[in-house]
Amino acid sequence: MADSNPHRYPDADVAAVYRAIAERRDMRHFLPDPVAPQLLERLLWAAHLAPSVGYMQPWRFVRITDRALRERMHGLVEEERRATARALGEREEDFMRLKVEGLLEAAEVIVVALADGREKHVFGRRTLPEMDLASVACAIQNMWLAARAEGIGLGWVSIFDPDKLAALLAMPAGARPVAVLCIGHVEVFYPKPMLEIHEWATRKPLEAVLFENAWQAEADAASAG
Repeated sequence: MADSNPHRYPDADVAAVYRAIAERRDMRHFLPDPVAPQLLERLLWAAHLAPSVGYMQPWRFVRITDRALRERMHGLVEEERRATARALGEREEDFMRLKVEGLLEAAEVIVVALADGREKHVFGRRTLPEMDLASVACAIQNMWLAARAEGIGLGWVSIFDPDKLAALLAMPAGARPVAVLCIGHVEVFYPKPMLEIHEWATRKPLEAVLFENAWQAEADAASAG
């Protein structure tokens, strides 16, 4: 029984965690209202409290407050958006109709990057060096869930050339941008993921991605078909 676990949160708190997970959305539409400094700090602290392999804390956050710099970043995103559309072939027109970022509308823009000097961190990464990236993803997810609980929209933009963005932000050798986060107030949260609304894709059923004891090729093939 749930009440027999002394470490369990009260029912209302547990429900709030699951609600934030279920209602989190990748937002693209924002209101111009500013985000209070204390609220932004809470979101960044939520990110900084994320787990990291070997406690390496590989995340770095760059807050973009210069409008001209934001516009140059938007240019990089637009350049890659068009290249991505061309690479999609028959879905090019569908993709170009999607709104894939809110860089010029969001109240705040945060670039999340991998720190330089990560090669010195071996604990937990000797055979899986990509665990630094996994750790940064955990930080972003922490911020995303905290933002949803606070009623603030967050959109993860990954359509950019990382080398060009790194150069634009004067990142040192070895550092690498992972995400451009658009953060701000929204008029409404999407009722379901935007790409589902636009019939770009649908969420797979849980049984299609859950295996037991070994990889189930037939289930994997069925979910792909």
